[in-house]
Amino acid sequence: MNNFWKTLEVSDKLATLEINSWHSVLTDPIWTFFSDIPVWFPLYAVIIIFLCLRLGWKKGLVIVGAALLTFAFCDLTSNLVKTLTARPRPCNDMWMLMNGLHILEDGGTYGFFSAHAANAFGIATCTWLGFRMDTKRKYRWYAAGMFFWAFMVSASRIFVGKHYLGDVIVGICVGILAGWIFYRIARIVIKRFFE
Repeated sequence: MNNFWKTLEVSDKLATLEINSWHSVLTDPIWTFFSDIPVWFPLYAVIIIFLCLRLGWKKGLVIVGAALLTFAFCDLTSNLVKTLTARPRPCNDMWMLMNGLHILEDGGTYGFFSAHAANAFGIATCTWLGFRMDTKRKYRWYAAGMFFWAFMVSASRIFVGKHYLGDVIVGICVGILAGWIFYRIARIVIKRFFE
């Protein structure tokens, strides 16, 4: 079993180095932009407004609450798992640095799993499912845009040198699951109190 985990770790490092090597002077600013959380606050504000307009303010705020709980759950769980697993970030791994890891951001000691990936996919999942409660529209445009955004945020973590591919994949899975669970809870609340 130890050989399996060792092989998995080496594969994760090699895959991360390969993806990270696709950087360029033109794309580096794009990855740092997607990796920067505060620039997304206006997007969150627009989502909140449209949820309330499309679903009505009561149902909209319940979905917003579910999205906030998703974010909090993903963030807290990621920090807990990071502390428990104590897996160093690629930017803190001498082997990764010696093998050409390109770093655009540093900081933070541990990286498993990516809170950025979990939060982005959690919010995308929860709010998309929330918008689908408005049966008059399909919201395919919203799904395409939000999941593309979540993918770019997740991929940026590899390009800036702060996460391994495995960190990002686990973060995506946690985020989608958390988004779905908190949406389902919100749906129960809405059916019980607002329908």
